[in-house]
Amino acid sequence: MSTPTTPTSRSTWIERPLLLSVLVMFGALSVVALALEGIGGFVDAITFNWSSLQIYVDLVVAIVVISVWIYRDARGRGRNPWPWIVVSLIVGMFGPLVYLLTRRPNR
Repeated sequence: MSTPTTPTSRSTWIERPLLLSVLVMFGALSVVALALEGIGGFVDAITFNWSSLQIYVDLVVAIVVISVWIYRDARGRGRNPWPWIVVSLIVGMFGPLVYLLTRRPNR
């Protein structure tokens, strides 16, 4: 049997730039969408048809599942999970991405 491996400083070195790149690109896309369509554009996109609604519900389910993981992970690391969960529920994936960027190693 193989033994579980722990993250090395090299994997952290690779993860942070990748997470930061995703956060910047996702943020830029969100700013452009908001600037061009406004908040109403998001509502129109969600209610456009049943497929759009299904995608939205899928994203809500994903955020809830990720929030459960954040709760468990943050508590295990001695952090307060609630600010991250609230941010995730309000602004979506920005919360988990920033949480992962600021996540400290286990104590």
